[in-house]
Amino acid sequence: MTSQQGEQAHKVILVGIGGASCSGKTTVAKLLRNIIPNSVVIHQDDFAPPYETIPYHPIHKVQDWDSAPTAIDWPKLREFVKQVKQTGELPPEHKSADHLNKQTELPICKESEAHWKEVFGRLAEKSGDKVVWALVDGFLLYWDPVVVEHLDLKVFLRTPHDVLKERRENRATYVTTEAETWTDAPNYWENIVWPAYVDGHKGIFMNDDVEHGKPREDIVPGLLLIEAQEHTMDDIVSMCCKHFVDYAERS
Repeated sequence: MTSQQGEQAHKVILVGIGGASCSGKTTVAKLLRNIIPNSVVIHQDDFAPPYETIPYHPIHKVQDWDSAPTAIDWPKLREFVKQVKQTGELPPEHKSADHLNKQTELPICKESEAHWKEVFGRLAEKSGDKVVWALVDGFLLYWDPVVVEHLDLKVFLRTPHDVLKERRENRATYVTTEAETWTDAPNYWENIVWPAYVDGHKGIFMNDDVEHGKPREDIVPGLLLIEAQEHTMDDIVSMCCKHFVDYAERS
């Protein structure tokens, strides 16, 4: 979308970076933000409902932060991404809680980072408009068709069950949007997180196979599926950058 900001025209490219909890999506989004000029990160986690409204699982009797229909304030997220796409800016009142969580640094090699910074710099020079890249990372990013429709580019990091489970159990504690600390209950991964992940993503893969199925073009068109364990972080960032540049040069 191209808009007018003061007297300077700008184009907003909204990019989705999805994947399960602990798949590496937030790390990738931050690495891309460090490379791409005029880029911002939108964390889907910042749109979780208030702590006291999170429902309890009917069987396991613990708060369920992962069930797609109730884990995200969808009307709020829809309106937010719509606004960012129109303005190219994060609303000044928006506050993220991401910095309160444990930060994992996985730097890519300096040569690769420098290469892609140069590529995006040349791309910006060629464009007549200011290009703003809004990178949306989320663990349920492709569940809502309205949000999907707003996204110009879509990336999904698929990571094996056992890898995700180990990472989640090593992390376990999170800070909510209200600065409340949440610690996973015993067996929370197997009882809540993984079943909710499967339920929230089976529709976007052939045969409902979240672990091996190909993406369904009719549900999430143009999805770039990256098998995260088969690539280094350098590879993943480079794959995303190439995908983004190819899109920008075509549009």
